[in-house]
Amino acid sequence: MKEQIRALAKAKNAVIMAHYYCRPEVQEVADFIGDSLALAQQAQKTDADIIVMCGVHFMAETAAILCPDKKVLIPDATAGCSLADSCRAADLAVWKAQHPQHKVISYVNTSAEVKALSDIVVTSSNALKIVNSFPQDTPLLFGPDCHLGAYINAQTGRTMELWNGGCHVHSRFSVDSLLSLKREHPTAVVLAHPECPQNILDHSDVIGSTAALLHYVQNHLEQSEFIVVTEPGVIYKMQEAHPSAVFYPVLANDSTPSSKGCLSCNTCEYMRQNTLQNVLACLQNEQPVVTVDASVAQRALLPIHRMLSLS
Repeated sequence: MKEQIRALAKAKNAVIMAHYYCRPEVQEVADFIGDSLALAQQAQKTDADIIVMCGVHFMAETAAILCPDKKVLIPDATAGCSLADSCRAADLAVWKAQHPQHKVISYVNTSAEVKALSDIVVTSSNALKIVNSFPQDTPLLFGPDCHLGAYINAQTGRTMELWNGGCHVHSRFSVDSLLSLKREHPTAVVLAHPECPQNILDHSDVIGSTAALLHYVQNHLEQSEFIVVTEPGVIYKMQEAHPSAVFYPVLANDSTPSSKGCLSCNTCEYMRQNTLQNVLACLQNEQPVVTVDASVAQRALLPIHRMLSLS
C-alpha cells in the first residue's frame, strides 16, 4: 500500500501532508509532517495539484481556503475535532455581539465559519506572539480552548475573555499518572502541551506546541528520558530524532492500571481515522473533496493571512 500511495501521488502530482498525531505508517508515506501551523504554511506554498490532508477536517478546510485552485482531499471526511465542535459559529456570533469592543482571536482548531467571524487565527506555536502583538489595553476574546487561553493570560498578564472549550485528549490527562511517572523517573524531562489543564502544566518542565516539544527533544540529546503529555503520535518522530531516549506517555484519567505505558490510551481517535487504506482510496478516487463556501472562505482568508504574516 505504501508503494501504491507513493506511485499514485507522483502520477497525480499530489502532496501528502500528515499531522504529528497521525499513525506512524501514515506519517511514513507523507511528503510533509508538521503541526497545524506548518501544515498551513506548506499548503500555501505547494505547487502540487492535489493536497491530501491526513489530519482532521479543519486542517483540510484551512488548506482549501489558502489554495482555492487546488483539489484538497481528506482520507476520512468524518475525522472531526472536539475543539472545533465545542464552538459553533452561531454561538460565537452571539458572544461577539455581547462584547462589541473586543477583538476575536480564534484557535486554528475551529471551523471555517468561526474563522470568518474572527479578527485573527492562532496556533499553539504562535499564540503568545500574536496575542502580544495587540496593545495591552485591547480587550480580547479567545476561543475555543480555555486551557490554552488561561496559559496565555498567565504568560502575558492579560485578562482575555475565554470560551469554555477544550481538547478531549489534552483535557483528560491524569495528573496522578504524571506524578507517578515523575516519581519513577526523577531525571525525566516533562514535556506538556499548553492545551493541558493547569494542574498538568504545574508539574511540567517544558510547555509548548507539538512542534516545539519535538524541537526540544531534537536539541537536547543529552537527556535520556522524557515524560510526554500530549497526543502520543508525536512520540514516533521524537524517537526517530533521539533513538537512544526513552519516552513515557502520560495516561488518561479513565485508563486502567493494566494500561500503564500504553501508547493508545490517550490518542485522538479522529487522527487515527487516517489509515493507509483510506489514504490509498482517497488518492485512487480523488474523494472525499473538502470545499468551503466561497463567501465564507473569502472572510476566513484575512484572519488566516494575518496569522501567517506574524509567523
